Amino acid sequence: MQLKKNVAISETGFIFDAESGESYSTNPIGQELLNAIKNNMDKEEIMDQIMEEYEVNKETLETHLYDFFKMLEQFNLLEKRHHE
Repeated sequence: MQLKKNVAISETGFIFDAESGESYSTNPIGQELLNAIKNNMDKEEIMDQIMEEYEVNKETLETHLYDFFKMLEQFNLLEKRHHE
């Protein structure tokens, strides 16, 4: 999974999609997730990092990550997958 190259993320959680002109904001955990994606971390690495940092069980985290990643897809912020 990879964010589009034209997506900018500020230190305050402001997200700007230069292609569409749309902007969004996220909370600190959403910002951590976006930065992890930008750093090419895979889903398992992201889950390990979040579970280490926060008190959350794996099932709850998987559900929330799935929802967050679906939202990124819905807002067209991720690169299209060519091999799937």
